[in-house]
Parts: sequence; C-alpha cells; structure tokens
Amino acid sequence: MPTSYDIPEVLDRREGPYGEIVLRRHGELLQIIANGCFLMDTSDGRSERLLVDTALGALAGRPDPEVLIGGLGVGFSLAHAAADPRPKRITVVEREPAIIGWHLDGPLSDFSACALADPRTEILQTDLVAHVHETYDTYDALCLDIDNGPGWTVTDGNDSLYSPAGLAACARALRPGGVLAVWSAQPSPEFEETLCNAGFQQVRTEEIPVARGVPDVVHLAVRPG
Repeated sequence: MPTSYDIPEVLDRREGPYGEIVLRRHGELLQIIANGCFLMDTSDGRSERLLVDTALGALAGRPDPEVLIGGLGVGFSLAHAAADPRPKRITVVEREPAIIGWHLDGPLSDFSACALADPRTEILQTDLVAHVHETYDTYDALCLDIDNGPGWTVTDGNDSLYSPAGLAACARALRPGGVLAVWSAQPSPEFEETLCNAGFQQVRTEEIPVARGVPDVVHLAVRPG
C-alpha cells in the first residue's frame, strides 16, 4: 500500500493562459506540472546553477552584464544569479501568473525571496518567445529554461524559439559577444547544428550527470562580436 508520503499533495491548481498549471508537494519536494507534463522540482538545482555560471563565465569578465532568465520555475536560476555580484540587471521573463504568485506570496518564496528583493531583479509577466522577438541589443546573456529541451517543449508555440528564426531573434536580443545558454533534459546534437547554422559561435554543451538516465545539459553559444 502507498503511504501518504508517496502520494503527491496538490497545493494549487489553476487554468492559466497556456493550460493547466499545478504546484504540488511530494515529500519534501515542491513540483511544477504544466498540462500534465513534469517541469521541475526543488530536488537539486545544479543544472539551473550551471545555466547561469556558464553564461556568465563565457562573457569573459565583461563588466556589469545584463542577464535575462527565461522561466522563473522554482527559482534556482534567479537565486543563483542574484547571489553573484557581477550582473548589473537580472530580468526574469515568466508567462504564468500562477508561478509568479507562488514566488511572491506562496510556497516557492522560500527559494526566491532574497533574489526578488534584490533591486537588480525585475519580473516581466510575458511570453519569452514574443519578448525576444521584440528586443534588440539589450542583454549580455540569455539563460533560457522554459521547456524540457529544444525537442521536448511544454507547449507547441515554444517550438519556434529553437527554430532558425527564433534563434535569430535571440541573437538580436543579445549585444555583440553576448551569450545564449539553453537548458535541456538531454543532449541534442541537432540543436547544436542549428545554433551553428544560425550564426552563433563557440557552440558547446556542458553536462550535469543525474542519478539515472542521460545527463541534463546546457547548450551554450556566443553571438559574434
């Protein structure tokens, strides 16, 4: 018989602009589920921290970088960026009002309260795909974590972000020499090729081993100077 510990407890369930979004507790972990698809939980955070570290490291000491974090999630990437003194500005783009609310005055505030109080932090409630298409020469780093990977998107509309046109928009949103970092639940040589074909340079993949299965990765690429 399953114990109560084995059965996730739904803390909040809402119908958002892109479908159902759920926050649940499973033992000591908090989990975000979108349209029945597991997105992330509070179990680790190493790959989310790598997302920020590799992007900032690839900027090679550029002073006062302005960083965009695509997807608030459980707050690991934001908290890690805010703990670093280098960024001048940290903009978080999150399209789900429920997730923002869970951070502002809900269970996820334990992971992000200090970062949200940081005067460098700004939260934009908007769609990331639309935002990069409307933004030009603004950011030094884009740290994107809105899907389970380029080939495993949460909603169909996100597919366009990883297309040649979407990557061209990401490049335009970056300043020359800026860095694009994309989190994925599995490596994608095809996506690396798409990044190269889109004109990015220094394309590489950083891996984070997981307990079972293929490693999480961060795809990294640099807009030419």
